[in-house]
Amino acid sequence: MTMYLTRFSYTPETWKRLIANPEDRRKAATAYVESVGGKLHGFWYAYGSHDGLTLWEAPDNVSMAAVVLAIGSGGAVTNLETTVLLTVEEAMEAMGKAQGISYRPPAAS
Repeated sequence: MTMYLTRFSYTPETWKRLIANPEDRRKAATAYVESVGGKLHGFWYAYGSHDGLTLWEAPDNVSMAAVVLAIGSGGAVTNLETTVLLTVEEAMEAMGKAQGISYRPPAAS
């Protein structure tokens, strides 16, 4: 299965609700990804450009996209970004394949 890193921010209204009624959102995140055959590996809150991060795996990009679309459509998060993560072996395989690609920069002769 493929690993994914999702970064998100809560809306001010979501923070207001969580402050009034603190909730462990790992349970919800686990249910979302397990519904497509995946697994939550971690859920963290952060200070910076995003309020939180999740690390999860899913069987394929379509399944993970479905999870992210469902979360994003709920209106509680903003700045939702998901990155597909490659293993070192996958990155090395890509580097090997890149050797056979002849790239020409735009407007280069």
